Amino acid sequence: MYRTHTCGELRAENIGNSVTLSGWVQKARVLGGMSFVDLRDRYGITQLVFDDSKNADVAKQAQELGREFVISITGEVIERQSKNSKMSTGDIEIVVDKLTILNKSEIPPFTIEDNTDGGDELRMKYRYLDLRRAPLQKALELRHKMGIEVRTFLHNQGFYEIETPYLIKSTPEGARDFVVPSRMNSNQFYALPQSPQTFKQLLMIAGYDKYFQIVKCFRDEDLRADRQPEFTQIDCEMAFVERDDILNMFENLAKHLFKSIKGFSYDGDFPKMAYSQAIEQYGNDKPDTRFGMLFNDITEMVHGKGFVVFDSAEYVAGICAEGLASYSRKELDKLIDFVKKPQIGAKGLVYVKVNEDGTFKSSVDKFFDANEQKAWAEKMGAKPGDLLLILAGNKRQTQSALSELRLEMGSRLGLMDKNTYSPLWVVDFPLLEWDEKSGRFHAMHHPFTSPKPEDLQLFDTDPGKMNANAYDLVINGVEIGGGSIRIHDKDLQAKMFKALGFSKEEAEEQFGFLMNAFKYGAPPHGGVAFGFDRWVSLFAGFDSIRDTIAFPKNNSGRDVMIDSPSNIAPEQLNELNLSLTKPTE
Repeated sequence: MYRTHTCGELRAENIGNSVTLSGWVQKARVLGGMSFVDLRDRYGITQLVFDDSKNADVAKQAQELGREFVISITGEVIERQSKNSKMSTGDIEIVVDKLTILNKSEIPPFTIEDNTDGGDELRMKYRYLDLRRAPLQKALELRHKMGIEVRTFLHNQGFYEIETPYLIKSTPEGARDFVVPSRMNSNQFYALPQSPQTFKQLLMIAGYDKYFQIVKCFRDEDLRADRQPEFTQIDCEMAFVERDDILNMFENLAKHLFKSIKGFSYDGDFPKMAYSQAIEQYGNDKPDTRFGMLFNDITEMVHGKGFVVFDSAEYVAGICAEGLASYSRKELDKLIDFVKKPQIGAKGLVYVKVNEDGTFKSSVDKFFDANEQKAWAEKMGAKPGDLLLILAGNKRQTQSALSELRLEMGSRLGLMDKNTYSPLWVVDFPLLEWDEKSGRFHAMHHPFTSPKPEDLQLFDTDPGKMNANAYDLVINGVEIGGGSIRIHDKDLQAKMFKALGFSKEEAEEQFGFLMNAFKYGAPPHGGVAFGFDRWVSLFAGFDSIRDTIAFPKNNSGRDVMIDSPSNIAPEQLNELNLSLTKPTE
């Protein structure tokens, strides 16, 4: 046998036992006639001792060992002379009397340590080495545990886990599809699912009133910290439910995960916040409510004072950064540069220092006197020592920029503790949003989202004012998941397609199977889909979902380890009746 114990298992009670361990050499140190080797597996590290005076042959053999050699040893567990309280096995060590080198290793391209010297691209190229590091092992262990807890909770609530197809029909509405050519059906294509949306609705029609699936989804979209081209959802649907039935069920799932994974109980109900309130107070639909610093609209207070930046602006608003009146001009200039970044898009920044003596110092002193600045400070709840930061311009663009500034200041002030969780439901989203480029409405969520019942009459008169019966779960500024009550009536679904600019023929071609199913008794139903990778990332304290996925893609959508995507052989192209053209500029 290769091992009687793992490298994280042995303790003081094992002293005197003969054991066999196998694993990778973390590090080796030769000190005169003795060598010390740290042996690692995914369970931990155990220190090995090779003593020349006790077994010269084995001690000589140990001097050949390098990092990441795979070895097996047999020896006696003894009490460690210099104990290491940072290691779970730090009270013991093993005096080795037999060593077998199972496989040698070249020097790895980066150190296999918690804090490695390898950059992102290098570690992704050698992902199988990166996965040996403890932080990633802990992340994948966490992912495993969370998967078990999700399944346990939903099983106990009567849900069935049902698989749905990966090769489906392309539906251009929404993100871009990944398409798959069909050899058996020449010149036709499958698409990989962006979500199992239509299938879970069909399962409700089929009578499976509680469905879930931990499932891969695929979207061909630009990547960022919380996006990968393939990602994992906790996909759920229920029949004969209203909105609050869904919210209660999956709020309890969230509480179960808080308790079982993080060990704390969340008392009371998650707050609910309307989309409109989120935008007005936080500037985005996934507000981080771990801290305040809410927006204060001072547009009416500043118009008509001769300061053209404010006078010409549709919207002027600010936030109060506590205790930062001591910021130097250099620090303020850096903030101005921050808001002017292209991805943020503000044209400038106005600041007001509320000094400890009650006086004011601002970048607009020549336009606004102390009394006017005092009124702004009172509106924003500022006290001596605080700093007011004000942006102006187009309302929606300014809200977005101020949102980014708020998050930046929250980070600088240490208000974004990763061990604090502040969940809420964002509700009452607009059903539709107008797209100037295409000249038509698009679904804010997807075409199967039901409007709120009280807004149904607006379909024929003012569809842009309709609110969706939709909801997102937001935790610490991260959209963990979202869903809606679905349309289950074929006539209402036809109205939705019409509002979205689908002709009857287009709707029939893309979604005829679903419309046909509605003819046979579709129950009221709704659901939610959570980003499983985002859940794991949140609990692991990572800023990116990438380190919660065993083999992720880089920011260009490439797997640099296996060099994918890649070219395929001409024979394969011929078999699929495909030809390649040069990409357009």
